[in-house]
Parts: sequence; structure tokens; C-alpha cells
Amino acid sequence: MRSGVVASLLLTIFLVIFLYATPVEPAVASIDLGSEWMKVAVVNLKPGQSPISIVINEMSKRKSPALVAFNAGNRLVGEEAAGITARYPSKVYSQVRDMIGKPYQYVRDLIDSLYLPFDLVEDSRGAAGFKTDDGVVYSAEELLAMILRYGMSLAESHTRSPIKDAVIAIPPYFGQTERRGVLQAAQLAGINVLSLIHEHSGAALQYGIDKDFSNESRHVIFYDMGSRNTYAALVHFSAYNAKEFGKAVSVNQFQVKDVRWKTNLGGQNMELRLVEHFADEFNKQLGNGVDVRNSPKAMAKLKKQVKRTKEILSANTIAPLSVESLYDERDFRSTISREKFEELCEDLWEQSLAPVKEVLKHSDLKVNDIYAVELIGGATRAKLQEFLRRNDLDKHIDADEAIALGSSLLAANLSDGIKLNRKLGMIDGSSYGFMVELIGSDLVKDESTQFLLVPRMKKMPIKLFRSIKHNKDFVVSLSYESAYELPPGVFSGKFVEYSVSGLTETTERYSARNLSSPIKATMHFSLSRSGLVSLDRAEAVIELSEWVEVPKSINTAETNATNALNATENLNLSTEGSPMDIQDSKKESLNTDNETNSYDVSAEVKDNVGAETEKVLKKRTFKVPLKIVEKQIGPGVLSKEMLFEVKTRLEELDKKDLERRRTAELKNSLEEYIYSTREKLDDNEEIKKISSEEELRSFAEKLSEVQDWLYTDGEDASAKEFEERLHSLKAIGDPIFFRLSELTARPAAYESARVYLGDIQKIVDNWEKNKPWLPKSRVDEILSDADKFKSWLQDKEALQKETSHFINPAITSEEIYDKVSELQDKISSVNRVPKPKPKVEKAPKEEESISKENSTNASNSNSDENSTQKDQSTEESSSSPSSNVEPELHDEL
Repeated sequence: MRSGVVASLLLTIFLVIFLYATPVEPAVASIDLGSEWMKVAVVNLKPGQSPISIVINEMSKRKSPALVAFNAGNRLVGEEAAGITARYPSKVYSQVRDMIGKPYQYVRDLIDSLYLPFDLVEDSRGAAGFKTDDGVVYSAEELLAMILRYGMSLAESHTRSPIKDAVIAIPPYFGQTERRGVLQAAQLAGINVLSLIHEHSGAALQYGIDKDFSNESRHVIFYDMGSRNTYAALVHFSAYNAKEFGKAVSVNQFQVKDVRWKTNLGGQNMELRLVEHFADEFNKQLGNGVDVRNSPKAMAKLKKQVKRTKEILSANTIAPLSVESLYDERDFRSTISREKFEELCEDLWEQSLAPVKEVLKHSDLKVNDIYAVELIGGATRAKLQEFLRRNDLDKHIDADEAIALGSSLLAANLSDGIKLNRKLGMIDGSSYGFMVELIGSDLVKDESTQFLLVPRMKKMPIKLFRSIKHNKDFVVSLSYESAYELPPGVFSGKFVEYSVSGLTETTERYSARNLSSPIKATMHFSLSRSGLVSLDRAEAVIELSEWVEVPKSINTAETNATNALNATENLNLSTEGSPMDIQDSKKESLNTDNETNSYDVSAEVKDNVGAETEKVLKKRTFKVPLKIVEKQIGPGVLSKEMLFEVKTRLEELDKKDLERRRTAELKNSLEEYIYSTREKLDDNEEIKKISSEEELRSFAEKLSEVQDWLYTDGEDASAKEFEERLHSLKAIGDPIFFRLSELTARPAAYESARVYLGDIQKIVDNWEKNKPWLPKSRVDEILSDADKFKSWLQDKEALQKETSHFINPAITSEEIYDKVSELQDKISSVNRVPKPKPKVEKAPKEEESISKENSTNASNSNSDENSTQKDQSTEESSSSPSSNVEPELHDEL
């Protein structure tokens, strides 16, 4: 297991190093995608921001509604959609995550049980489509893409930079179609999904990142009762020793041992019990056989208030319920005690313990063997405490945000731009086991054609392969292991079929050749980090034996090579990834067209014409790629054609949303300008000094005209119209308010300039005293510029006194400050002139010594240049008298 841990993920809470030297600050996100809510976290290296943080939405909330709505031709997502739920329940789509990859009837039963009045239609895949008031039908993948895009836009607003990479947390019970559906929705949203992660694994990362398990390992149960599901995951935390930079270090790790769930039990079940209770009570009050359940709007109001009542009961023994105009203009008020609530949900409390009991049963652990039980969802607590015989459950993680924060650590580890320095090994397992069945002519159902490919809780990711002796095309089907529960909404274990073709043709082509063994078909499977299992490729493996004549001189070597090759080829292929798998992959480039790549003895035979030869049995192995065609079983994912159509539609919606937001911003800007301008005109007496009564009256009339238009014809105006109206008002108002600001700004600029002009002479006097080396010409230039500026200022001031305050000023404060700044720059330039270095006269002896030293250095330099030539000289020159000094020169080198 340790080797697997070494190759597993390395995570940290501290972000320290860029892997790239580019100036772009890398940022990644994680999305905890729930049935009702969505939480987003970011890992961001931008200075001044927390490295890992939960993103807040436009309402400053740390979680956002997972909702999307269509109303009055506009698309609303998140908080905007939540704002119209009670008024337009049929237009606000919720529970989208739980409708991905589900058949139509499952979705129909689900929304009916939740009193959701959606207009559903069955699409060509057998999945549910959501029909809006304008007749457009959206798939669940489209709706989820809108929600995911909203989440990423929150992350980008938080970091103020674009983000493409993300990890998405999903429930452990998601099957193959749901996982592919989530990935497809993310693709439509423009998100590069680094990986899907199980919710309990995200929480385990957050739990273990800052702890030390070197002294003792521990078993921890993560329990989550969410909105629509409940699960318990058993995780084992420990440590192993590793070498880092030559030193032994202890590295923390965790492995998910088991996870069990109930997909039809969650907080919504308890809320529905309250809804039914209050609906019965209201019907009794109303009488006449009326059932409030038949009114979608009334049920939406009631469910909204029931949610608040349940929250109050979590901390109080009694809670009120009040709904204004629930039905037929009738108000409804009632109360409920916690005792009554527990009575209504008594069977649900017992069911909530099932996942914990199953995890303990299948792991052969007892309650006392569990170090901690960490609550993630928090929908139930009392029954768990009673079963576990504990006064309280553990609170080492933030129950509401642990999944998002832990998932962000995985996102950081998988990204290219961030390096992490605190390590935590992670081994997660497949929630389902997967079976393979091979179907084809001459294939008998036995352990070779029906086998377990991936056992349940097998670590992810992993690659596997399997070989069979077969010579005809066949079909590979993948299905869930029948010993365990199927994903919700799935009624058949088989989820995909692969038609493998080309084997029959290959067999016919080589059957006449001397086959040394029957043709085999090798299938390469993979289980991805996201929990997706697939058949990636298949190939025919062909072994031929041929007698060839070879010179006896190479016979021995060839025989040895052939024996070694035969020994390798006779190894059995395994269903597990192994070094053999690597060897196969290196050979896979060989095919029927490159047989010449095998050993060619013809050249050597030609070179040994007349030499004695003998026949040797040669064996060659090569592979022929087979064609694979995938066929989804059940609703499946969107086809390529549907994807293109959906992407085009989403792009149009994005453009429309952008225009709508721009229109709203310009409308708000126009409205704000009108009200703020009216306030300035009414409250500021100084404005009459710079504007005539006629101008002010005309401006006020213009403001009233635009204001009237804003609340009549402007209600449905375009962004361009709002922009034009705002510009027309600013064309009148900006000159007025500029003159108003100059009333105080210009005198202040005058005074500042006069003070500075008075200081210039002091600066020059200081230069003459302390910096006599400054060029006199440049100092005189400063004084001349100061005189010119003084004259310019006096002329402009006199001109301004003759100019009416009702027109643009003859001089502005900005012009004055610009002149002062120019003069300051010139003075700073002169002030930076360095003091010249004094000249030092050298003594005669010293000059002579330096001259000799220079001569010696020059001589040594020449010797260095000639040393190479001396090394390459002939024997005659090396025997000359001058060669006696060469050893000394080499010693210096």
C-alpha cells in the first residue's frame, strides 16, 4: 500500500512557490455542488488575498442557491432566482444536480414528491427536459452548466482574474452517467475540470491537512445528512516514513476504507413531513374540501416558511410558522414543538443510523474503535450521539465548508501553477464495483468472458488490461457489480457497450500464415481519478513463426535473442497494470504494415556470400489496433450534435445576460446621477455664484424630463438609450460642477504656487552655500523659469478676474499644478548633479612601480596566449633551451 501512497496526491495548506516564471498569478477553484446550495472556494496566490478562502456572492453570503430561473425573457441564476421562487415556483428550477443522468420517469416522480410544478418533457435520450414559458426545452446538463458558470463567475470576481481550472465535489453514490453528465455540464460552462472528488474525501483532506498521525493512526467516520441523501464514510488516517532531501520524514496519509449511503433520506424528507402536517392543518381551517397541495404557489410559500421553522426548532423547543396570503387571500399561523417534530420524523431518525451501522459492520470495527465522528451536514445529531454513546460529536472541521476547502487543496495540487509544501497522501476508492462481459460468436459464458474488472473501493486512478484468445469481432459490456445497490434512478446494471471490430478481418489476413499461437485480443481499461471506468483501446496480438536462413556466424546470438523473446512473449497478460503493460505499450506502434521492422537477415546474408548458413525458426509478435464504437445504455450524455446546439444557445444567453447587466448598471447610474444632482442643486448655495438662474432652471427641467422618462418609457429601454440620456445630462451638469469645484480649488492652487515660488530663492541660496559645483548656467535657468512662471501666473490671475464665473474659467487649478510640477522636475534634476571627484597626483616612484606592474601583467598575458602553442610544438622545439621555463608556466596555469 505504501508504494501506492508514495504515488498518491501531495497536498498542503500553505502555498509558496510558482512553478512558472510567468507574471500571471495562478488561481484555481473548487465547487461543492449540493442539491439546494453551492459553495465555492478558491486557491489564489495574488498578493493581499488569503491563499485559500470561501467565495462570497453578491449578497455577501458564503453559500449560494443552486437555482436557475427564466422569467420575462430573462435568465436568473443563484440569488436572483431565489428572489422569485415564492411568486413563480414553476419558473425556478431546483434539485438540478439530482436530475443529471436520470430517466424521465425518475425525474417526474421526484418533482411530484417535492411539489415542484415544472413542465417536463421526455427528450430523445429518454431523459427529462424542462420546458419554459417561451417553449424552449432545456436539458438538466444545460441548467447545471448555468449554475456552475455562476459559481465560477463568483470565484473570478473574488480573485479579479479569470479562472478556468476547478475540482467539483460530488456525492459518493453518483454513477457513471451522473459523473459524465457533471463533466459535460462543466464543459458547457467553460470549466476545465481537473478532477471530480467525492464529498467525504474533500472533508477528509480538510480534516487531516493540519494534523500529525506519526504517533498513532486513527479511524474517523465522516457523516453527512444533506438535503436529499445521507452517507457515512470510514477513513483511516496514518503516517509513513519517506526520504526527502536525504532526510527521513514522516508523511501523513489517509485511505477511504468504505462508504455507505441512503439516497432517499435527507433534510428535505423532514421538511416534507412538516409541510404535510401544516397542509393538513390549514385544510381543516379552510374547510369545503379544499386541498392547498393543489396550488403550486401556496406550496412554494409553505415550504419556504417550513424551512425557517425547522431551523428554529434546532435550537428551541417550540417554533412558530406564519404565511401571509397562503391561499385564497387567507393567512396561516401555527406553531409546532420539537417533541411533535420528532414524533413526525421518528422513522427517519432510525433510518439515519443505517449508513453508520453498515460501515461498522462491513469493516469489522466497533464503536470504540472509532476515534472521531465528524458531522458534515448536521441535519441530525441526537440519534447519532445516542447510538455512538457520546455526549457530543466531533467538531474538528467546519461542517458547512469543509468539502469546498478540502477540494480546493486537491485543485491546487493538480494545477500546473502552484506548488505545495505540506504533504498528505490521499487514496480514494471506487464507490461501485464494475463487471465486464464479452459477447460474440464462439464466446462461451465463463470466467474468461464474465469477470470482475474493478472491485468496490479499488483505488483511483488505475489502468487495467485483459487478453482473450479469440478471432472474431465481439462486444464488451460494462455493468455495475450486482452484489451492491445500483445508483439512484438506474434500473439496469449495464451502462455501456463497446463494439470491437477488425479482429475478424485480421484473422482472415493472417490465418494462412504460420501462427505460433492463437490470435489474442487485448483490451485496455482505465478507472480515472473522477471514478469513470472505460475501455480505452483494443488490439489484436499476432505471433508468427517462420524458418529463415542465417549465417552460422550469427546463429548463436540469434538463437539466444529468439529464446529471450519467446520467454517474454509466453508471459500471461494480467488484468492489473504491471511492467508487462508498459512493455506492451512500447510495442503497440507495430502493425501489419511494418513487418519489416522485425529482424532482417538478408543484408547479413549478402555480406556473407559463400559462408555456411542454416535455417532458424524465427518468431515475431506485433499488434493491430482494433476499432471501438461506444454505445451508452440508458439516458446517457448529450450527443455531439446536441452539445453544439446547446453551446450555441448558452453563448446567446450569456450575451443577453451581459447586456441585461450592463443595462441595469446604466439605469442605476442614470437614476443615481439624477438624485445626487438634484441634491447638489438644492443644498449648495455656492452654485449660484458660478451659474445663472436661467441655466440652473433649464438644467432642473432637463433632470425632471429624464426622470419622467426613466419611470415611464424608460422601463424597457436599452442600454444605449440609458447611456445617451446620461451623457446628455452630464454635458450640461459637468461644466457647472467643474466651475463649482474651481471656486475653491483655484485659489488653493494660487496660494500653493506663490509659496513654492518664494521657496525657490531659498533653494538657490542653499545651493550656492552647500553645492558650489552646480553649473551656474543651469541655476540661472531655474531662476529664469521661475520669473516666467510668476509672470504667467499674474497674467492669468488678472484675466480670470475679468472673466465671468458663469463661463469656463480662464485658468484652472490643474494648469497651475502642472506648471509647478514642471518647475519641480527641473529643480530636482539640478539638485541631483553629483559632486566631482578630486584629482589625485601620483608620486614619481609610485608611477614607476605601477608601470613595472603593468609591464609584468602584459608579459604574463602574452605568455598565457602562447601557452597553447607551446603545448603543441614539435620535439625539436621542445628540446630547445627555452623549454626549460615551460614547467613554471604550466604550474601557473
